[in-house]
Formats: sequence, C-alpha cells, structure tokens
Amino acid sequence: MTSPLSDLLNLDLSDTKKIIAEYIWIGGSGMDIRSKARTLPGPVSDPTKLPKWNYDGSSTDQAAGDDSEVILYPQAIFKDPFRKGNNILVMCDAYTPAGDPIPTNNRNKAVKIFDHPNVKAEEPWFGIEQEYTLLKKDVKWPLGWPLGGFPGPQGPYYCAVGADKAFGRDIVDAHYKACLYSGLSIGGANGEVMPGQWEFQISPTVGIGAGDQLWVARYILERITEICGVIVSFDPKPIQGDWNGAAAHTNFSTKSMRKDGGLDLIKEAIKKLEVKHKQHIAAYGEGNERRLTGKHETADINTFSWGVANRGASVRVGRDTEKEGKGYFEDRRPSSNMDPYLVTSMIAETTIL
Repeated sequence: MTSPLSDLLNLDLSDTKKIIAEYIWIGGSGMDIRSKARTLPGPVSDPTKLPKWNYDGSSTDQAAGDDSEVILYPQAIFKDPFRKGNNILVMCDAYTPAGDPIPTNNRNKAVKIFDHPNVKAEEPWFGIEQEYTLLKKDVKWPLGWPLGGFPGPQGPYYCAVGADKAFGRDIVDAHYKACLYSGLSIGGANGEVMPGQWEFQISPTVGIGAGDQLWVARYILERITEICGVIVSFDPKPIQGDWNGAAAHTNFSTKSMRKDGGLDLIKEAIKKLEVKHKQHIAAYGEGNERRLTGKHETADINTFSWGVANRGASVRVGRDTEKEGKGYFEDRRPSSNMDPYLVTSMIAETTIL
C-alpha cells in the first residue's frame, strides 16, 4: 500500500499543462551543488527559451550581503527523474546582474576554449570515470564497514557481488537508471577497489557537454543518497592508509587522434601535458596530494609519467589504441572532486591550442 505522502509526490500534473523546472548550479566551494524549483507555463526543450533567475549569492559564498544578487543563465536541459512527466532539470551557470561571469563560473571559461575554431574543428571527446564513496550519515564512515573498525583488506571488493562485499548497490542501480531516464550519456557503473566505493562513467561526450552531464549526474546521485539517508563523498582519499583513493579519470581524444596515425598525435599531446604538469595538478582537485602517492594505482603527484596499460602512470594509453595506432588516452591525475569544466577545457587548451 502506498502512503498518502507518496500519493501526493506521484500526482500527475499533465492536466494543469504546467511544468516544474529545477535550476541547478555550483556554489562557492566549487563542489556544493545547489538547486531550486520554479513553475513554467508549459514544456520547454531549448535552454535559451528558459527565463534567467536570481539567487542569494551571499548564502552560497559567491557575493557580499549588501550586493547579493547572482543571476542564473540556463545552459542545458535534462528530464527530471524525480518528478517525471515533462518536468526538467536545468544546468545553469552564474553571472553578476551586469552580465559578467562570477569568479567561480568555470563553465564560462571552458566555453571560450571549446568555442575556439581550432578546438571546434577537432571535436574533442571526453569520457569521465567518476568514483565516489558512500558513507553512513551520522558517523561519516563507509557503508558496510564495521562501526569504528575496518573490513578485510582490499582484493575481494572490486566489481564484486555478495552482501559481505558490495555495499549500496540499490543506490548505484537507481542512479544508473535515473541518469539514462534523464538523457545523460552514462556508460556504465561498477564497484571499486575499496569497499563502499563505486564508479559511474559518462561516455564520450563532445566539449562542454561532458561537464554539464557530469554535474547533473552528480546532482542526481546527491538527490538519491539524500532519499536513502546516506552521504556521498567525492573526497579523493576518504580513508587514510592501505585503501584506494577516489579519482575522476578523464579519457580524451580529438578527431585527428581517432584517425589512422593518431597515436603519434597522442604522444605529442602527452608531451605537452608533461610540460604543463604543475598547472594541471593545481586545477585537478583539492586534496589530490593525499591520493597521488605512487601507491594504489596512482603516479606520484610530483612526477609525470605515461605508459601503455600502466595504471601507475599519470597518463595511460590503452592496449587497443597502441595496437590500432589511433584512439584516445586517459589522464589519471584528476581527483574525484575535480571540476569537469576546468579539467576538460584545460586538457583541450594544452593539447590543441
């Protein structure tokens, strides 16, 4: 039997013709996802047809109290898996009332790079592997771990099944289906090396779309864990010691790299990344030095390295890419809490421009 509350939550609004749009944006810390809802007179599929909206930037650490208005510009629309029907999720970025991007608006900076004719001509594809850890709400300790204690050492948990090895699968499956329903290019999901840790992938997506999709997928995950009374952590090293950290490995290719002879261009791109290693590390996520130690499938943060099929390198080239002489490479340095707008545009800028 359904409860009166769930009956109300599942009310069909189609007779009213109206829809609810949930506007999503990134707060002042760079990792806090915010959202609020508004009613619109009817269905909308083009973000340019949506109204701009404002919010109190002094409450998100993005404006002063005496001049607190920040304006949301709708940028991408996805179906709302929570309200269903014609209701939508809207990914936005933030501007001052004068129309200037606020300092934390990394999307606007990324668009400038992706709109460059040289970058556009190369149709850059990004596939992002987002790792995360599920924590018990009141104790902030991983799901499935004994309270205040530790499970058995790593080994049995990666892609595992069973009540003693896989913790939180319902959340993962609910997230997977919700992302597909929303129209996101989610490519897969799996259990990770540390128990209580999982990963989903955003399949190769062109340019700015990869950042939009990852942020909305994170938003959906936060909402599902909220329903379940669980915390999702994007900390790159949630548990110190002999446990794997969490990353957001970023796979990248250009049109030229995907053509015959592309492997030579991949090697050239990797050389460019090596030259800018320090700048990239600085933008690849907070607390990453706790993860990039040279252990647990990482390269040391201070040393750039690359290799074929080497998960202990900064950049990995796949066996298939080597064999076919074309394809993509994987930048393994970004941490789980990275901003995809920053990381994707930086890779494009360094390797193409």
